Amino acid sequence: MRIIISPAKKMNVDTDSLPCESLPQFLPEAEALLSALRGMDRAELRRLWRCNDSIAALNYSHVRTMDLYENLTPAILSYEGIQYQYMAPGVFEDKQFAYIDEHLRILSGFYGLLRPFDGVTPYRLEMQAKLSVDGKKDLYAFWGEKPARRLCSETGFILNLASREYSKAVSSHLPKSVRFLTCTFGEFIDGKVVEKGTLCKMARGEMVRWLAENAVTDPGGVKDFDRLGYTYHNNLSTDDHFVFIKKKTQRSSI
Repeated sequence: MRIIISPAKKMNVDTDSLPCESLPQFLPEAEALLSALRGMDRAELRRLWRCNDSIAALNYSHVRTMDLYENLTPAILSYEGIQYQYMAPGVFEDKQFAYIDEHLRILSGFYGLLRPFDGVTPYRLEMQAKLSVDGKKDLYAFWGEKPARRLCSETGFILNLASREYSKAVSSHLPKSVRFLTCTFGEFIDGKVVEKGTLCKMARGEMVRWLAENAVTDPGGVKDFDRLGYTYHNNLSTDDHFVFIKKKTQRSSI
């Protein structure tokens, strides 16, 4: 089993807590993307990143100075989004680190596909960014089959906890022989299953933590996830889509 998750926009540097065990598998591609970014001026990058002036200035500085080989942070500690806060890898025990090292993979617009202990540096590049590189119209075309092919070489079962923006970079290139199981975390509102962005991120991170704590490696075991008030609903689920519904007594206003 391989679990795929999205990255987060906000990143940090932590070169002390855990050692990096490897460099990203698609580093030549990351170097090509960095070269393309360095060929753009600040105004062009700001439009690409779709951010305010202060964020653009910070990331423009990163582009000019970033080193892909030195002073790196393990990928699992580099992202600071809600999903990673609920996963809380900083307090994992050795067995949980071993689990995610084998089973967890992080999709990335800049690095393609990351293992948890690949060394990375802060960057800003979402998968849906309209960046043309090497004759490819965007990052989906640039990465093509590479992340999916790498995942297929490792497993025949992918548990998708990534957003649509990132998961389609993999799902559209998978052979039928690979099972691709997506999890939905929703609530019943007016008789319909409704997903809320922040709650979904919380649930995805919590599920990764739960999977690691329970060493889950098969699809059937995923159904037992019951944290943050969620329960698996068999009548709403299929072999390729598991639906978890949040209990009404724990509904949130988020």
